[in-house]
Amino acid sequence: MDNLLILLLMLPAVGAGVLAFLPSEHPTLIRNTAIAVALLTLVYAFGLTSQMDFANPAIQLQTSVVWNAQLGTSFSIGVDGLSYPLILLTTVLVLMALLASHMITHHVKGYYLLMLLLEAATMGVFMAQDWGLFYVFWELVLIPLFFLIDRWGGKNRQTAALNFVLYTMGGSVFMLLALLVLFDATPQHSFTFAAMAEGAATLSSAEQVMIFAGLLIGFGVKMPLFPLHGWLPLAHVEAPSPVSILLSGILLKMGSYGLLRAIDGLPLAAQAMQGLLFTLGVVGLLYGGLLAWRQSDMKKMIAYSSVSHMGVVLIGISTLNVHGMTGAVYQMVAHGLVAGATFMLIGLLYERTHTRDINDYGSLIKVTPRFAFLIILAFVGGVGLPSTAGFVAELHVLIGGFERWGWSIVLLSLGVLITATYSIRTIKQLYTGPVRLDMQQVEDMRPLEMVAAGSLIFGTLLLGFYPTPLLDMMAMSVQQLISHVASGGLMP
Repeated sequence: MDNLLILLLMLPAVGAGVLAFLPSEHPTLIRNTAIAVALLTLVYAFGLTSQMDFANPAIQLQTSVVWNAQLGTSFSIGVDGLSYPLILLTTVLVLMALLASHMITHHVKGYYLLMLLLEAATMGVFMAQDWGLFYVFWELVLIPLFFLIDRWGGKNRQTAALNFVLYTMGGSVFMLLALLVLFDATPQHSFTFAAMAEGAATLSSAEQVMIFAGLLIGFGVKMPLFPLHGWLPLAHVEAPSPVSILLSGILLKMGSYGLLRAIDGLPLAAQAMQGLLFTLGVVGLLYGGLLAWRQSDMKKMIAYSSVSHMGVVLIGISTLNVHGMTGAVYQMVAHGLVAGATFMLIGLLYERTHTRDINDYGSLIKVTPRFAFLIILAFVGGVGLPSTAGFVAELHVLIGGFERWGWSIVLLSLGVLITATYSIRTIKQLYTGPVRLDMQQVEDMRPLEMVAAGSLIFGTLLLGFYPTPLLDMMAMSVQQLISHVASGGLMP
């Protein structure tokens, strides 16, 4: 049982190794092998559900091997109700991104190999129970992403890739310094989450705040928080659409997940900086929404909408109560599915029309009815209307926010209205208005594309109509986190 997570981690990594030995002149074989590996990883990840006891908030399926006793590092992995849903989200989005990657026709082997390595590194971030190991996986994610943007992106891909790496590495420096300061205060001389949390309990509130600020910058770049979001629009626009699915669907969740672990380890700092987290969340929500409203480039619009949606996550986290935190984690999963579906659909549309400007479209509903159906559902999910996962998440954040912040939480409703405004405008521009002759030959969605995008939309609706399984999965872990923060890190 101890090796179950190691096998999950190794599946995509070994799959990437297999791809390396396949002949480059057989791109179909390479693509089908990569998809098979991603499907196997997905099935295995969901199969682990039977091994989990979600009524127990403790870390489960844990494996721990000391790497270097002098440095205090260990290969310690495990999952709980906070990380396991994000691992499932990762396996789903990687498979759907690979299914939507048929437009990649050059250096096919390198592309699929890097995508599988990216999946392994991302799951490593969510599994790590040691801050040293967490940091290793955190940095490993940058390598495949840099090359995926740099080799297969748009005309400004090199600027976008470099921008992305410099931003994230710059944030990682603050994160590393904060972790080293915390390690220095840990008497056990260990980087494990538990040992570092014990070390943090001996620190004053001011010392915890200083360490938390460094971690917040590191995680804030990836979330991305205002004003650390500068890399996001360019990276999304220039990255190939399947990579945009993973950037928005998974990478942004790494930042918010890291923030949850930081709050668990530094509860006094979380209490002291509660107001700042709320303010940053509201600014991100409104600023991202207004910028999305201003965009005519559809990819930029979805990129800025991601800043807005992650603002909802941060507002939920800032409440430090059960409803708000549950809404934040639920929103992480909901946004992953919705953003993944939207980026996929807009990317497939771009492949056919070679334009992302909404002003170039019009009256496509007769030409591409299947596109119209799924894109409308994707934007409905983005707004968070009832029967979608976003509604469940935002309702929890609204309740938790009102408990903690009173009527200030009405700003969340304003953010939802802004999202609805640009969503309706985009649908109107794409599917109504005068008929454009140059858009009358656009091919509608193919069956495999329908399966990939439809699966993500189905997931959004399923979690909207039937939220209980996911809520049950995270409930005990959220409650333990909240009680840990309320007690200042001194567990009874």
